[in-house]
Amino acid sequence: MFSTQYQMFPKATQVIMEEEGLEEDSDLCIDCSPISGSGPRVFKMLEKWVPKASHYFDKEHYFYAGHQITIQESIENFGAIVWPGALALCQYLESDQQDINLKDKKVIELGAGTGLVSIVASILGAFVTATDLPEVLENLEFNITKNTRGMSIHKPEVRKLTWGENLNQDFPKSTHHYDFIVATDVVYHHTALDLLLATIDYLCQPGTTLLWANKFRFSTDYDFLDRLSNIFNITQLAEFPESNVKLFKGTVREN
Repeated sequence: MFSTQYQMFPKATQVIMEEEGLEEDSDLCIDCSPISGSGPRVFKMLEKWVPKASHYFDKEHYFYAGHQITIQESIENFGAIVWPGALALCQYLESDQQDINLKDKKVIELGAGTGLVSIVASILGAFVTATDLPEVLENLEFNITKNTRGMSIHKPEVRKLTWGENLNQDFPKSTHHYDFIVATDVVYHHTALDLLLATIDYLCQPGTTLLWANKFRFSTDYDFLDRLSNIFNITQLAEFPESNVKLFKGTVREN
């Protein structure tokens, strides 16, 4: 495996766009598209939250892939809240379906949390496996079932995955090959980064693409990016400056 230091991409010039007159079904790819090689595309985070009266303070409503999505959140753990990286990846997936075509692709999400990304991927036609810790699964399954019933081509599944544990038994490589690994805001100041990296490394096989969106807050986020570049060829696809979210694409390095 080649060991190369990741080099930061030059930041593309941000385009200031008027928000007046934008509609739900307008072109969602609001960005500057730099000349090839000049850097990642810069997005303005669209307001996809849908104001709606609800009897439950813990429910939020979003609009992605032509559908209203209702997400039940919980303040009891980090995994039951929609974080900025999930919003960024959902916006990118629906706005750039030619570059990232999920139809009939096998997708596994690590740290799926509320399930928003898995729901959007499922609506866009993917075979989705949404994974997280046991204490998150009940709410995750509720959100995915509620929002994909009758709207997705393939029924998504929800599974327990504790990073670094029982991967050979629960996800044997001979029968579990994924076209995409997706993860959002899984990197922050916690003690499981080594296990996360090992899990990504294990699940990644030739032909697998990693899509990782993260709000960059700490030096550990950049350290993780450097370590990830030893496993993948890394390209920064997009940046959302207002929320400090960066989106990366990774493909396996060939020995």
